[in-house]
Amino acid sequence: MAALLALLSSALWGTADFFGGKLSKKHSAFVVLGAQQFFGFLTGAILVIATGAWHAHALGKDGYLIPGILAGFAGYAGLVCLYAGLSTGRMGVVSPISSLSAVIPLGYALIYKGDQLSLIVSIGVVLATLGGFLASGPEVSQGLPLKPVLLALGAAVSFGTALIFMSIGSKSSALMTMATMRSATVLIGVYILLKARNYRKFSSNELPVLIFIGVADFAANLLLGIATTKGLLSLAMVLGSLYPIATALLAFQLLHERLHKVQYVGIFCAVTGVALISAF
Repeated sequence: MAALLALLSSALWGTADFFGGKLSKKHSAFVVLGAQQFFGFLTGAILVIATGAWHAHALGKDGYLIPGILAGFAGYAGLVCLYAGLSTGRMGVVSPISSLSAVIPLGYALIYKGDQLSLIVSIGVVLATLGGFLASGPEVSQGLPLKPVLLALGAAVSFGTALIFMSIGSKSSALMTMATMRSATVLIGVYILLKARNYRKFSSNELPVLIFIGVADFAANLLLGIATTKGLLSLAMVLGSLYPIATALLAFQLLHERLHKVQYVGIFCAVTGVALISAF
């Protein structure tokens, strides 16, 4: 169950990132992110009201409130870096580096939490992590321009930090942790959206895409948060980090971008890694 939830999370994340990055080529990344945060917040609010999840333990050592706030700010910073990086057009630089965000919570789980993996599962973890990196299509033939690299590193560190706090808050309530994340950042996003007076207005055709991005991102966070409570944190984080595969496949299918050989190798490694993790 944990593996399936984490994989569904990665699929939703990769899809949201694809459409978010695509919109960021036309609109400011901050504007796209502000709209995404708003619709994500509405999704969380509806789910909280419908389920009565607000009764969960909020404060104290095992509460969701503080971890949710910290995860929200870290995740927001990561999204800004990611969208800004993708908007530079160097997806082959930004996506692979940002996908390494899983290394941070993986180290946290193995070193601090004491997760113990068998040799075969450890091989699966390495293959899956390497697969996510390679499936992003790392491109270094034209050099590594500083700006996209720095943005990608910023996204990786921010996402990795957010994932740790998400897992901590999910012990109390995964839904309230994710709702708190959006509550912590939605005002910032809406403020930036309202202050950007000269930004190009979203068309009626783009509104459904924005709604989908907000809902999909919230759902991805929620599913991964739940996954961390159903199995080993380390494995959930690795499987949840395979979102670049969905992004690459969508670019291939919808934008007709040719997959490079290294991406085929990455997809094979990721599938093999997931198979080993799931089987053992």
